[in-house]
Parts: sequence; C-alpha cells; structure tokens
Amino acid sequence: MIDEDRGADADARTRVAAAAVAPGQAAERHAPADTVAPAPGMHGPGMHGPALIRPERGACRWQDVVPMAYKDEGSAPFRDVSRQVLFDDARMGCELRYFEVAPGGHSTLERHQHVHAVIILRGAGRCLVGDVVAPVAAHDLVHIPPMTWHQFRAAPDQPLGFLCMVDRVRDRPQLPGPDDLAALRARPEVAAFLDG
Repeated sequence: MIDEDRGADADARTRVAAAAVAPGQAAERHAPADTVAPAPGMHGPGMHGPALIRPERGACRWQDVVPMAYKDEGSAPFRDVSRQVLFDDARMGCELRYFEVAPGGHSTLERHQHVHAVIILRGAGRCLVGDVVAPVAAHDLVHIPPMTWHQFRAAPDQPLGFLCMVDRVRDRPQLPGPDDLAALRARPEVAAFLDG
C-alpha cells in the first residue's frame, strides 16, 4: 500500500508496480518449503541438517547466518552493502537473501536474465527499475523483470535493508557500458539518481 501523504512519490511507485506486472499474471502465496537453523528443543523425525527456527538476533541479523561481503571489491561499483543468505535449499529452486545498504551507500547498477522479488524490511531510500526512480521504505515491494537495469540507494541518514528472492541457479549480472549509461542518463531523473 502506498501512503497518500507521499504525494508525487506515490505516482512513481505506481509506475514501478504497473511496469512490473505482466497482463494476466496473478500473485501467489506459498508457505516456505525450507527449514531453517537450529533452535533449542527442535528435534524430531526427518529433521536433519538445518532445524526449523532461526531467531533474529537484532538489527536484521539472524542466528547462525553469517553476514558476507556484497561482492568482491573492485568487481563492480557499489558502496557499503552487506548480504546474508537466509534460505538456500535446492528443493525450493530459489534463494532468499537479505541485503543491507548503509546510509548513503548503494548497490551495483546491473541487469540480468533472472527476476528479482524485493521486500524492503527497514530504512528508506530510492530505487531505479528500468527508467523509473521511486522512493522505497519498509514493507514496499519491488519487482525487477529480466534484463532491467536496477539499483538501490539508501537515504543519507538511515540504512536500507531488504529481502531479495532470486532463482537458485542464475546468470551473472551485466554491468552497463557507455551506450547503456548514455541511454539511462537521457532521462534527467535517472541521471540525478545515478549521480547520487
């Protein structure tokens, strides 16, 4: 749901949502099929490997989940991003990850064949999806279609934390070349976003 008091921001969010849903598609909800890390007393038949519950330990950090580098330094432009893999089970066919962009930081500008489903958990910032720049805040949903340029930027005064679900087996991200950047920068709002 979009807050009515965000004014023009609501229009940008609506454009992102409208561009992300193909005609005839319907959203489906499924209970998680994976198990999660151990909790005391959680043992029983068929429970081997990770157990059922992994409690949050504060500030979007979970028991037995190790924060990792977002990407290798120098592999692609980004600033102050960490990631955690929350679910990675071959039976699910997807991975659920948590990314946190520190205040003033940003993810890599990239595109790829696989789809992203993003849920903002905490903080605020802005995102670019295709040629649309929109503000994002806790509980917003962002759909990133295949081969769509995208980037997340945290607000200067707070982090931007989000869940991201992707195919477990997926292609590598593509970075923009000079022609791609020129095409993106043709829209003044996109150029301003990319300049931070």
